[in-house]
Amino acid sequence: MAIFSDNERSPVLIAGYRTPFLRYRTEFRDFTSYDLARIAVKGLMDRTGVPPAEIGHAIFGCVMNEPKTSNVAREAVIGAGLPRQVSAHTVSMACISGGQAITQAAELIARGQADAVVAGGVECFSNVPILVKRPLRRKLLEMKKLKGPMDYLRWLRGMHLSYLVPEIPEVVEFSTGLDMGQSSDRMSAYWGVSREEQDRYALRSHQFAAKATRDGLLAEEILPVPVPPGFQVVEKDNGIREKTSLEKLGRLPPAFYSPYGSTTAGNSSFLSDGAAAVLLMSRAKARALGYRPAARLLNYAYVGCDPLDELLLGPAYAAPKVLAESGLRLSDVDVIEFHEAFAGQILSNIRALESERFGRENLGLGGRVGEVPMDRFNLLGGSLSVGHPFGATGIRILTTCSNRLRRENGAIGLIASCAAGGLGLAMLAERLD
Repeated sequence: MAIFSDNERSPVLIAGYRTPFLRYRTEFRDFTSYDLARIAVKGLMDRTGVPPAEIGHAIFGCVMNEPKTSNVAREAVIGAGLPRQVSAHTVSMACISGGQAITQAAELIARGQADAVVAGGVECFSNVPILVKRPLRRKLLEMKKLKGPMDYLRWLRGMHLSYLVPEIPEVVEFSTGLDMGQSSDRMSAYWGVSREEQDRYALRSHQFAAKATRDGLLAEEILPVPVPPGFQVVEKDNGIREKTSLEKLGRLPPAFYSPYGSTTAGNSSFLSDGAAAVLLMSRAKARALGYRPAARLLNYAYVGCDPLDELLLGPAYAAPKVLAESGLRLSDVDVIEFHEAFAGQILSNIRALESERFGRENLGLGGRVGEVPMDRFNLLGGSLSVGHPFGATGIRILTTCSNRLRRENGAIGLIASCAAGGLGLAMLAERLD
């Protein structure tokens, strides 16, 4: 049974758009998360033509936000010219932050607290906040109490040069001390995923994304962005390696466990800048405003798993849960969009879903979840090729899933993602005619 009943309060997707996803420190290097989020909201409003007064709330996912715009959702709403009365909040749940924005928006609509909500996500790794070390933080706070020259001299005598070395954010698990690439290596070893298999999957992602770009399929969801000072318009993702090959990928060294690891820069997602936003409404509001919804949200499931041995295995737990709760099987799904953190992570999740032992011992089923139909899986590329701005990825994969359902004449779409902390999210959407 779906969480969201099929009635006038059903949360439906009107449309979704995103900026190009760019490698960090490229064309968006002078932007902030606020800039990108504002562009996504303004683009969504302009493309859909929704009257700004109809928006009841806005939610954005963001992982590494700037302190000056800690509630980037609110600042983006104001910057995009929406009425000041539109409330907004920001959520952080690692790589499923955008998914959290979607499900919270859907709950507000289903419960009658809002009729139209903007859900988005953003990340700008080109301008992540750099921290100072804790001793220096203490010293800087002490400065407020200094009054005379002797106070300043005593303050300076307590300083050490080591305090001045900045702390640059790392994608490392607090509970285990391992970074995500190391976890991908560990999972790949456990599930028997070879280096060649990972490189082949990465090549698949880049080839599919390149073809989708050439065919104009990704352009449907991308907002062209003029970049100051020359205002050259960026229209495409710039991380897609159209000319890569299995041979080129095979020559790359292990990035995390040298010399025996299998995760490389070529079969991993890359740090990215970008933002995305979707417009959700109740079915009644969409009808009243004359919109034809693209899809309705059926169900979602969040899970937690072991951050040491299963850090990136969230989809293998969340997808079966949401399918079972909805009375569906994997074979009932027409479109599948999984977040690609690493090729090893994707292939490990596929191995788990197809494993009899995992189904029985980890999921409590009578056997495996089912065979993953690769002819329905991430057919426009994914995070390995398109890019992965942490907070925006969940928004992108829902938008891509909805667009694919329409183009491929599918009925049910499944999206899923892993996240830091050993978290996972899966969601089901149904195409509406």
